[in-house]
Amino acid sequence: MIETVPPAFIFMVGAIFLPILRERRLNQVFQLLIPAIAFIDLLYMDQGTYWSYQFLGYELIFGRVDKLSLCFGYIFVIIAFLGMAYALHMREVGQQVAAFLYIGSTLGVTFAGDLFTLFAFWEIMAISAVFLIWHQRTEAALNAGFRYIMVHIFGGCALLAGIIIHVVNTGSIHFGYIEYGGLASLLILLGFIISAAVPPFHAWLADAYPEATVTGAVFLSAFTTKSAVYVLARSFPGVEPLMWLGAIMAVYGVVYALMENDIRRVLAYHIISQVGYMVCGVGIGTEMGLNGSIAHAFCHILYKALLFMGTGAVIHVTGKRKITELQGRNLYKMMPICLSLYLIAGFSISGVPLFNGFISKNMVVAAAAEIHRVPVYLFLHLASIGTFLSTTLKLPYGTWFGKAPEGENLEEIEAEEPPLNMLIAMGLTAFLCIFTGLYPRVLYDILPYAVDYHPYAPSHVVVSMQLLLFTAAAFWLSIDKLGGEATISLDTDWFYRKPGMLLLWLFSHPLQGLRFGLQSLFTRMVTNAISLSKNPILVPEIAIRYIHLMVINRLYHALGLYEDKLDELRELQSRLAAMRKMTYDNDVYRRPIGLGVLLALTLLFVYGLIYFIVLR
Repeated sequence: MIETVPPAFIFMVGAIFLPILRERRLNQVFQLLIPAIAFIDLLYMDQGTYWSYQFLGYELIFGRVDKLSLCFGYIFVIIAFLGMAYALHMREVGQQVAAFLYIGSTLGVTFAGDLFTLFAFWEIMAISAVFLIWHQRTEAALNAGFRYIMVHIFGGCALLAGIIIHVVNTGSIHFGYIEYGGLASLLILLGFIISAAVPPFHAWLADAYPEATVTGAVFLSAFTTKSAVYVLARSFPGVEPLMWLGAIMAVYGVVYALMENDIRRVLAYHIISQVGYMVCGVGIGTEMGLNGSIAHAFCHILYKALLFMGTGAVIHVTGKRKITELQGRNLYKMMPICLSLYLIAGFSISGVPLFNGFISKNMVVAAAAEIHRVPVYLFLHLASIGTFLSTTLKLPYGTWFGKAPEGENLEEIEAEEPPLNMLIAMGLTAFLCIFTGLYPRVLYDILPYAVDYHPYAPSHVVVSMQLLLFTAAAFWLSIDKLGGEATISLDTDWFYRKPGMLLLWLFSHPLQGLRFGLQSLFTRMVTNAISLSKNPILVPEIAIRYIHLMVINRLYHALGLYEDKLDELRELQSRLAAMRKMTYDNDVYRRPIGLGVLLALTLLFVYGLIYFIVLR
């Protein structure tokens, strides 16, 4: 076997070298080369445990390689390549560095074999992701980024607390199946489901992702929630509450997506909905359920990235992101390629036969039917209807077609197809969505368990086409009522936004005086330091005069002579102030060269005396 390295370190080392490569073409080649090297590294990995180190009596494992970790590793590296290709036109090195750290930490989570390593990469993942939001450099992005990191810090604290209790109780830091029940498992599960955006801990996703940069949103859509699905599949398979949470999650997301006006918020809520299928599959816990969950995560990363690429291209070209701002602008005439590629992603997420969503989503639905969970089965089908209605019909219709509001004459937007690298990345992603849909065995062969499921069985195709056709007919009949509305949808984040503002107000007032006092003190210290640095030779003399002024000031106060000596004190203060304003002048302050020579000879003579008298 060729010697391999942890794939996480490939991206993290790449993040170090990216800012050094100033030549633009070389930098672009390097952005694509790192994912390619990581993919080759994965291909040569044999299953087993690698890169383990002893630390404080525990074994840290950076490489637990099996079919589950490899499946997620493959898709994470593939989407890293496609995302970097999509972002090649960007000149902001900071975004590229944040993306490499984000990808690397996700791969660190994927191959972590112990809880400490998992937690370290988990936190790097959260911190690096927030910079993909802040790089948008708007007030909304800044605020959303702060809320994002606060929620994930809370989740990280819950995870760390659960890990510590688990290690104390078991004496082991091994990351694998965790027995559900008890405080430790509940805290660890809480940390995981917060990152999976399970309601009611989901609002951070719809809040933050739409505010990210055009290219940053593509990376965000792929990694955080899917790494959470991975750790849930690894540690909590078959936990029944996850099945019900996932089913509710699938419907919850599409309901909010139907109400949204911002095109990226529509897609953000659909991440919540689609991850619901994956969480549900983990909760079902059967081999088909877990295979379906993992296969759907694989497919979702591809089509969701393509959806964000398509809407990102619209925002990049037009500068607009709301359906009410785009409908009636006839973008389909100016961006037909982008529209076509977006629709491939729309068909994929909706589970249209021949596209990859069909070969994964229905596996989770079939797993629910297999264990006779009728409500779950119905919820998942209902979510499929809402997905097709909002993502594949409403959003592209409103964005590329649509009708102008009555009484408004909208001018056509000056628009064109996005840069070539964006189109190439979208084309490659679309190809993979179709390829894996046509040849599902390519994906099924890398899943953890043997797959005994035939997606193109006539019953599966007929059921899916019935749902899709009836949904399309309903859309056509009510098309005038499904246009975008310029409204704001309240979500569960209201419950921590409002108390958070109150808490901030309560704490800020008592601390405000202390903050201003410290700020004033440090400002004076810096001002004095700057003033003294203009003429460092006078510093000793200024210090002596300042001490002298302080002493006689106190003395005159003690003797009752302060009023009589006020003019003298003012004179001393004015001299001190004038001295502090004096800048260094070579003609005034430089010393004769002989003085330095004399000092050197004197020190040499003293050293000689000490050497011959004391040391000899």
